[in-house]
Amino acid sequence: MESIDITLDNNKIILITGGASGIGLSLTKKASDLGANVLVADIRPTPEFESWAEGKSNVLYVQSDVSHWPDFLKLFDACEKKWNDVPDAYGICAGVFEPPFSNFWQDPEQDNGYAQVDINVSHPIKLTRLAIKKSLERGKRASVCIIASIGGLGGSIAAPLYCATKHAVIGFVKSMTASESFTGVKITTICPGLVATPLFTDDKKEQYSFHENKALKPSEVATGMLDLLQKKEFKCGTVYEISIAGTRIIPEWNVAPPSAEGTGQNEAELAAGVEALLGPIKEKLRSETKGSKL
Repeated sequence: MESIDITLDNNKIILITGGASGIGLSLTKKASDLGANVLVADIRPTPEFESWAEGKSNVLYVQSDVSHWPDFLKLFDACEKKWNDVPDAYGICAGVFEPPFSNFWQDPEQDNGYAQVDINVSHPIKLTRLAIKKSLERGKRASVCIIASIGGLGGSIAAPLYCATKHAVIGFVKSMTASESFTGVKITTICPGLVATPLFTDDKKEQYSFHENKALKPSEVATGMLDLLQKKEFKCGTVYEISIAGTRIIPEWNVAPPSAEGTGQNEAELAAGVEALLGPIKEKLRSETKGSKL
């Protein structure tokens, strides 16, 4: 079976998780401009999304928590009710970046596992499985693109849990490389470097030495996602890196690390930013140290 070639025009439906802000909102806008019907899943609408979506009959917002699996079925039900079909494409954008309620160094969770893993890993994997199931039931093909990160190709001492979740996404997508021939669903992932999104709160901007001129715009990542979703040249299992230095497809083995600014691997940035990165971690560890020195 040849890799899917899809055009997101007015006959197509795209489901976008995290579609009310950041990269997801940019993808929502671009898909709508192409003429697609857009199903936006997010935990809450943002003022920017509400203002933009007002009066657009091809955009449907459904409140949903991607860590709560029954909400996925609510999304498919809403899609079938409005458009009498299931999605042709999926932009899986919802995610968190070491939030205060779920991160490694602050370690706030004691009872139910890491919420960051539920959001960043379990959500895209489960939704992809449902995309396959729903597409097979309808006898149609589909295309899935999941946001990972350059952090999923390397690592960061300040964000080990986040990087681990993105490594998991990349491993999952690579594992699905041969699946399109029998599922009819293409699965790809995009790995952005630094992106100017709401995930970079003021405290993170300071810790990670955030500079606007080193960051991608959300719209640039969304454009890359549209290419992965629509163009058959990007085959199932594609891992696609994007940074201010440009784009490249990551081979399964022996890829050189990225070196552009805003990727977290630039030598000058690493040297200059290490103290800022380690500051909150060392402060937390000092609070846990009793009667001894690290």
